[in-house]
Amino acid sequence: MTIRVRFVSADGGEVREANAEEGARLLEVAQAAAQPLEGTCEGQMACSTCHIIVDPEWFAKLPRASEEEDDLLDLATGVSRTSRLACQIHLTTALDGLTVRMPGESRDMRGR
Repeated sequence: MTIRVRFVSADGGEVREANAEEGARLLEVAQAAAQPLEGTCEGQMACSTCHIIVDPEWFAKLPRASEEEDDLLDLATGVSRTSRLACQIHLTTALDGLTVRMPGESRDMRGR
């Protein structure tokens, strides 16, 4: 099944939708949709460069963040109550329509 994801720009002015297969990691989906997520550690949960802000409506539908993920979010800029690392979100049918916002400050060393 195809899972739809909505990416909202930091200022809320642009919404880009992407489709992904069930089981895909949100980090790769975001990068394929040209979102400004670096993912320096390539999803090994050793950095916080894939920090996103989950829409509050969707936040409770995600599995709880691990203690390690919470610790890494402490290093991210612009963290909110619904912040997560995109590398730790695997898309399921329950997340069809997931909406996430890019943080106000992000760094993308890939030059996009």
